[in-house]
Amino acid sequence: MNRCLATVSLSAFSIGALLAGCQKPADQPSTPDANSSSSMAEAAKTAVIKALEPKPLVVPADTVIAVVLDQSLSSKTSKSGDKFTATVESPVEIDGRVAIPKGARAEGVVSDAKAAGRFKGGAALALTLTSITVNGKDHKLQTASATMSSKGKGKRTATMVGGGAAGGAAIGAVAGGGKGAAIGALIGAAAGTGGAGFTGNRDITLTAETPLDFKLLQPVSIRQK
Repeated sequence: MNRCLATVSLSAFSIGALLAGCQKPADQPSTPDANSSSSMAEAAKTAVIKALEPKPLVVPADTVIAVVLDQSLSSKTSKSGDKFTATVESPVEIDGRVAIPKGARAEGVVSDAKAAGRFKGGAALALTLTSITVNGKDHKLQTASATMSSKGKGKRTATMVGGGAAGGAAIGAVAGGGKGAAIGALIGAAAGTGGAGFTGNRDITLTAETPLDFKLLQPVSIRQK
């Protein structure tokens, strides 16, 4: 009798252990096949999202970005490395789509600033555009410098080199202060309220809202919304 009871108990224990082994705990991790399927689904979802996103617009090199200054700059008070801000004056379109809208914020740096010599020598002021903000994102720029310079005493003219509203030409207007005297002014400044010119000591001053053009040296990719 005791032997029969022991046999029955052992059989019951074996069956219970077998059933317990077949049951899958709730916290048991997924099988490798399940993980693989989940990863593939996530990858497919990501691919669909990227496909639906608008492609960035590439603004090519040599494109001119027209801006107006937000503040005054002077060859006398500015220093190399000083930053300045500007506002895009004209939209830049690529294939009929606006890549850089009018009113976009831009930043730049004074790449060179030399005050006029006390007795001889001229002044110089060079600006470079470094970034532009479109749709809340900052985009780094590499542009040619807009360079203004005045020659020595008696030759009070301004030149724009490598960009700027003057288009690289020497500019000036005869003034009533003396025969043959020329006071430099940026072409296009009359269209706004700002402008550029010389102070009495031949230093160059760019007032707020002075229009300037900057030519891209490298293409820039503008991501759309």
